[in-house]
Amino acid sequence: MSIPVKRNTLERALLVTMIGDDLILTYDDPDLTARREELARLVDTAGGVPVGEITQYRRRPDPRTFVGKGKVEEIAEAIEELAVELVVFNHELSPGQQKNLEDSLGTRIIDRTRLILDIFAQRARSREGKLQVELAQLTYFLPRLTGRGEELSRLAGGIGTRGPGETKLEADRRRVRRRMTDLRREIAQIRAHRQLLRDRRRQDGVPVFALVGYTNAGKSTLLNRLTDSEQGAEDKLFATLDPAIRKASLPSGLDVYLVDTVGFVRDLPTQLMAAFRATLEEVVEADFLVHVVDASHSDWIEQVAAVEDVLAGMGVSTDGAITALNKVDRMEYPLAEVDTRELPRPVRVSALSGRGVRELLDLMDDVVRAVRLRCEFIVPYSMMDLLDEIHGHGEMHGEKYLEEGVRLDVTLPASMADRIRSKLESNSGKGGNECT
Repeated sequence: MSIPVKRNTLERALLVTMIGDDLILTYDDPDLTARREELARLVDTAGGVPVGEITQYRRRPDPRTFVGKGKVEEIAEAIEELAVELVVFNHELSPGQQKNLEDSLGTRIIDRTRLILDIFAQRARSREGKLQVELAQLTYFLPRLTGRGEELSRLAGGIGTRGPGETKLEADRRRVRRRMTDLRREIAQIRAHRQLLRDRRRQDGVPVFALVGYTNAGKSTLLNRLTDSEQGAEDKLFATLDPAIRKASLPSGLDVYLVDTVGFVRDLPTQLMAAFRATLEEVVEADFLVHVVDASHSDWIEQVAAVEDVLAGMGVSTDGAITALNKVDRMEYPLAEVDTRELPRPVRVSALSGRGVRELLDLMDDVVRAVRLRCEFIVPYSMMDLLDEIHGHGEMHGEKYLEEGVRLDVTLPASMADRIRSKLESNSGKGGNECT
């Protein structure tokens, strides 16, 4: 038992991790310690306290109880010795494995997926977040409904019991599926509304940066620093679920939108990925990415890889991203020892103190200006609304009033330049408006 017993009123949890060939973890794998530590932090975030830990090496999981028979007996002894109220597995259990373990051990068993779902259920504040969490929960609970209505009720209390409610989960599968259909319909409406807002932002020609990163990397704190806002930020996993969009000004005077969304984690449950599609699309649709990394974390390189894996699954590449190595004020080793050669556009910052933030803004300025076009337009006097739009979002180099309209020499975002050129050519039926 590597985690000492703690005496307090929090729910006492025993943590179980298996390593083996089918789980891609070995005793000497540097990722193993990080995964075990992360499970303890997840339990703490959910409102529990880890009082013990058991690790087993096994070539592949037991189809009936996941761990072997002897390890089940060891877990039973630890439950009695440490007065454990909850056993948390650092893996996803099948419905049958979970039920067999509960029957054998006589205590509540939850897996890593259910633990994360529970944290999301606690953190959801907006209607959008609550709908997405409920859909993810129902997707997870549907194959586990039989005989578990009371346990999964909100009234039961405890980690892993914040389900969508006893009446829904005791209903037959048809009613649960009907509720899931209703949730998908409501979330589809949210997606449509979000797409409308994104279209409006794109018409404005204001570039969008999405802040992405591992959970607790400091994205919300960085958003507050860059925009002088007060988005909620805590030193906890998954402190932010609902996307926040704020406007910021770059050193050149250009305005940009910053989007802060849910943080990622290793093996993010597929139920959450599917349910939070409306939220995660803010990342997919963004013009640029700022990958926020907790450089003070001993496992930051693996966290970077985990975020890249999640983004790749969404069809998003980090090749052109800016890498903000955050929390440099908390690093235990000199900055020079951090090897950042393989990271795209690395910049060292402290969102808390403001260190390096100007350098980050300068870098953001550079990447935006690199995808802007210098154009010459002739805007007819009948399209003065378009002239106002260009003035509002462009960098003017010259302006001359002619008989047929106003000749402009202006630099604009590429997407906006293409849209304006198409409008002018549709209106006049001829070219003459060029961008380079």
